[in-house]
This record gives sequence, structure tokens and C-alpha cells, in this order.
Amino acid sequence: MLVEIWSDVVCPWCYIGKRQFEAALASFAHRDDVTVEWRSFELDPNAPARRQLSTNQQLAKKYGMSEEQAQAATARVTGVATEVGLDFRWDVAKSGNTFDAHRLIHLAATHGLGDATKEALMAAYFTHGAPIGERATLEKVAAEVGLDAEEVTTAMDGAAFADDVRHDEQMAGTLGISAVPFFVIDQAIGVPGAQTPDVLLSALEQAWSKSHPLTMVNSALVDDIDDSGEACSDGTCAV
Repeated sequence: MLVEIWSDVVCPWCYIGKRQFEAALASFAHRDDVTVEWRSFELDPNAPARRQLSTNQQLAKKYGMSEEQAQAATARVTGVATEVGLDFRWDVAKSGNTFDAHRLIHLAATHGLGDATKEALMAAYFTHGAPIGERATLEKVAAEVGLDAEEVTTAMDGAAFADDVRHDEQMAGTLGISAVPFFVIDQAIGVPGAQTPDVLLSALEQAWSKSHPLTMVNSALVDDIDDSGEACSDGTCAV
């Protein structure tokens, strides 16, 4: 089973959604048969490498609210994050352009380290106050997850995986994805937002049933099956 997740590394609900999905996956009976692919989505493709405004100042400016209202909004999200074991530090968060961060995730995925890199980038931004759009942050994260420094330098110096990022974003447009996180299971079931583990688990089970329909055993398949085998139905049993 393939689960594709569109998200951005500076999206708080994406980080929360990641934890919710991990909880759902841990309860899924067929979790060892699930492949997860992280798909790129930029909340602000035109963002500079590093913003000068604080998170609350950015929110106030973008949505026309006061900084006090923005602070209340981030406090609410922080509370939800705490419930799933995340430590959001808006006071030190340094937002910026995430295009290169997405390129790094694609590079890491070629080594089976896509999820680890996604996690490390989100932790760097939301908890450790690392400037997410700066090269030094990406190199530090790459080293933490075990990527080869020379390969990372070569990729970041050039345009490696840029087409992959744009392809993901084009796919999002084709699928009508305009907000993240967004989960697509086996290219058949779409789940928008940071849903609860129960909702995500239900979607996984539904997708599994859809792609693995139950085959009824009968005498045509097994020699010693008797088609007239006794059974109970409609609340009654023949005895």
C-alpha cells in the first residue's frame, strides 16, 4: 500500500498530522506493507530565504489581525502539538523559503531517509529555531540523518531534485489539493487535514479492503469444502 503525504516543513498542522498518522500506522495490522512517500508543497513559494518578521507578526500581517489575536492562534496550535508530544517554539522559529528543504527530502528519499529528514527538518524549525531556508540548516540536518556531505553539497549547489518538487506541486494542483497536510492512500482515498489517528486508521483499513477484497472459499477452490455447510443467519440457527 502506498501513502503519499503532501505537506510543508513549516506547516504546524503538517507536523501534528505526521504524529497522528504515525499513531494510526502503528495500530494498522498491515503496517509492514505500507510505503510512505513525502510529497512537496510550498505554502509560500515566493518567501525569501529568511523572513525578518516573527511568526505572530507574519500572521497578523497576512490575516489582518492584531498580534494579540495571532498569539492566541499560535497558542491554540501549540496546545494541540503538546498533546501529540511536540514542542513548538514560535518565539525562536525562523521561517523562510522551503524549496531547498523539499529538494533535500527528495535526495534523502533515494537513500531511504526521506522520513528521517522530514522529521529532522520539522524539529529544526519548530523546536530548535533553525532558519529553515538557509543552507547551513540543511547541511546540519543532512549530517544528522547520515547523508553524504559531498553529495548534499553537489545537489544543493545545482538544481538536483528541483523537477521532483515541481512535479509534486503539479500533482497537488491536478488532485485539487490546496491545503496541507493531505494524505492520498493507494491513489484512491484522499484524507485532508491533520485528522485523528482513528480517522486515519479507518482510511487505511478502507483502502486495504478495497485493494485486497475478500475471496470466498468454496468447493471450486478447495476439494474438502462442502457447499452445504451449516451456518447461522438472520438471527436464527438450524439445529
